[in-house]
Amino acid sequence: MRTPVHRRAVVTGGAGFLGSYLCERLLERGAEVICMDNFLTGSPDNVAHLMGRPAFRLVECDLTEFVHVSGDVDLVLHFASAASPVDYLRHPIETLKVGSLGTLHALGLAKEKGARFVLASTSEVYGDPLEHPQREEYWGNVNPVGPRSVYDEAKRFAESLTTAYRNSRGVDTAIVRIFNTYGPRMRPHDGRAIPTFIRQALAGEPITVAGDGGQTRSVCYVTDTVEGILALAGSDFTGPVNIGNPAELSMLELAKTIRDLTGSSSPIKFVERPADDPAVRRPDTSLAAERLGWRPTVDVIDGLRRTIGWFTEKLREPEPLARR
Repeated sequence: MRTPVHRRAVVTGGAGFLGSYLCERLLERGAEVICMDNFLTGSPDNVAHLMGRPAFRLVECDLTEFVHVSGDVDLVLHFASAASPVDYLRHPIETLKVGSLGTLHALGLAKEKGARFVLASTSEVYGDPLEHPQREEYWGNVNPVGPRSVYDEAKRFAESLTTAYRNSRGVDTAIVRIFNTYGPRMRPHDGRAIPTFIRQALAGEPITVAGDGGQTRSVCYVTDTVEGILALAGSDFTGPVNIGNPAELSMLELAKTIRDLTGSSSPIKFVERPADDPAVRRPDTSLAAERLGWRPTVDVIDGLRRTIGWFTEKLREPEPLARR
């Protein structure tokens, strides 16, 4: 496994939750970072603390249109996409376009610059899985015309396009399949379980659990996810590779844990389960351990405490963190 020092990196979707941490970590490693975002779901607030650094540049642009970067680039991290169901159901065409045209343009940039390219794919390519836990060899169980397909199929197409650019155009590509990630900088109203449960618990509102709460997820703290992504970026491995925490828990367990950690007395309220909501989700991360030497290190309780502490402070602010 190689461990190059990336000198100049482009991060698409860099003002988003995960992208902002990638920008931050790359700067800490000595790279110059060009952060691209159209702020559809991301926010300049997420990278405001980086703006004074001479090695950081924020560029507002739409990746579905042609993009140009002057000078050398040796790493392209393609993380531009709506990622929560609330966002991609509100912006279905934009989600499909950034997964297709956006990926095409990001790959074109990597080809032009001779850069390493890392695609942010997702555990959602496995759909409602019939294999558990999910290995990278599993092809998935996805409804191509269901409401979630705008995200699932955009990422599956992006994986195919990335593979084609590697095989037919010689681009140095890699694919990371990211499982549920959480931590500070998530938007309180982005619709994902952890920020929703924390917001409701802190406000003393009913905590809304879909279905009977028996469906499972495996949640990974953001710093662990970022280290896994950058381990892939610094390797010669193509992937796809799962990055996530294999510690699995039910949505009802997660809601009760967050309620306990916040000291809230919020009741649990069961609501209708969304269409095509996966029944289970847990990564097999043995490939990441073998090829990248990566394992998650942050315990779920510790990660949730950090996240709750951040939300406690931010929810006191009068303005929302990002465009809703």
